[in-house]
Amino acid sequence: FIQIRRGGVKTIIKKLRSFFYLLLQLPIYLISIPLIIILRLIKPWYLIRWEELISGRIGHFSLNTELYCCERDARINSPSQKHLDLFYMKKYVCNKQLEKMWRRSLIILPAWLLRPLSRVNHFFCLFISSFREHEIGYPNIDRDVHNLMDKLPAHISFTNKEELKGKEILKKFGLTKNEKFVCLIVRDSSYLNRYIRDEYMDERWQYHNYRDVDIDKYILAAEELARRGYYVFRMGVIVEKPLKSSNPKVIDYANSDMRSDFMDIYLSANCFFCITTGSGLDGVSAVFRKPKANVSLVPLASAPMDYKENLVLTKHHINKRNQKELTISEIFSANVGLAFHAEKYELNDVELKENTPEEIKDIVIEMDERLRGGWKETKEDLLLQKRFWEIF
Repeated sequence: FIQIRRGGVKTIIKKLRSFFYLLLQLPIYLISIPLIIILRLIKPWYLIRWEELISGRIGHFSLNTELYCCERDARINSPSQKHLDLFYMKKYVCNKQLEKMWRRSLIILPAWLLRPLSRVNHFFCLFISSFREHEIGYPNIDRDVHNLMDKLPAHISFTNKEELKGKEILKKFGLTKNEKFVCLIVRDSSYLNRYIRDEYMDERWQYHNYRDVDIDKYILAAEELARRGYYVFRMGVIVEKPLKSSNPKVIDYANSDMRSDFMDIYLSANCFFCITTGSGLDGVSAVFRKPKANVSLVPLASAPMDYKENLVLTKHHINKRNQKELTISEIFSANVGLAFHAEKYELNDVELKENTPEEIKDIVIEMDERLRGGWKETKEDLLLQKRFWEIF
């Protein structure tokens, strides 16, 4: 009862804030009407476009924005005429360092200025569809469907001052100049439950739970990497439980006093590769063209196959009725090949089991040896790959 009352109070406060904010913005909405008409009139000579960046979730804020830049450079979904693209963001930004870097590459204006313009334009679109030409159509999926990231460099970078800062902090962690490190990005529900729920007052994130994994299963792989000479940084802003390893090269960065927005980006951008279970931060590594060993990934059809050096290991899909593991074809036949909701697995009698510590260690070794040029593919490997792609 207390929780319901508290939730009700929060909702009322949110609605009151929105109401007063709208009153304050009313003059801007009124000015936006003639401004939209003027922009429409000059459109044949110069097109002004705008879009909201998905700044609340780091995967979308990093990768979707990078894909927009790639498509812009490749002249895909871009106007042929002279144009100017403008962006704005919500009040909540998931990472301030990433925001700073995008501001160096894009024109980002205050939301109080551009959001009313965008909404008024949406209203005009109801009657005249050509007004949509003023919307950028910023990629709402994090899929590099044109394979542009294999061909183009990253569109954000660190300043010299930021590079020096990052290297100084690495020294504090014990790394010398030439030592390589790997980022370990293991998803649990802690971040969404704390940050996103508080921001949007929404507690309905349980449908993501099918993606959660146990950090303990990654200790064996982390210690194998340490044995091979790497440092391993366990990433995260808020995590469910600590990474328990006595190896000094295995660093529970997520629970470190030196964790910061800056180092989240710096580590992700400079790692040799990252091990990820499909969490948003791996989007930053993708932006900087770092290979990913994807572990316990689901759903199968969402596997990131758009970068040639990525490796993919999915969760085991078990038929609850007979306890048999599903084949690739059976995963799709069971309607869970592209299931983004925990309930869908339940409804189709499919149980998801995480990869074992030994399986995780194996894919990490393969990634290390592939990147170092020491991996030898057998005839069986090649045949299995060929068979996979035929079915997929």
